[in-house]
Amino acid sequence: MLSNQQKRHLKAMAHPLRPVVIVGDNGLTEAVLAELENAIDHHELVKVKIRTGDRDGRQEMVMRLCEQTGAQLVQRVGHIVTLFRRNPDTPRITLP
Repeated sequence: MLSNQQKRHLKAMAHPLRPVVIVGDNGLTEAVLAELENAIDHHELVKVKIRTGDRDGRQEMVMRLCEQTGAQLVQRVGHIVTLFRRNPDTPRITLP
């Protein structure tokens, strides 16, 4: 679990980032999950854009993303979600 200080640090790091994965109308397909796994393994901190209609549907999708990838939710602003998962083999981000 991330502390508030760690979340603030990660939010600041994520601010200039652009979404690297986009979840479209087809939802969480195997291809989307594979791309997200690859991005999280490589970057540790990624933004995901979720293009679904209602707020409840997006929230459910965010929870499924976190469960299926083992990532932690850093923040959610509208359709953009920031996720973090430490790569134990080659950690790139140092947390306070």
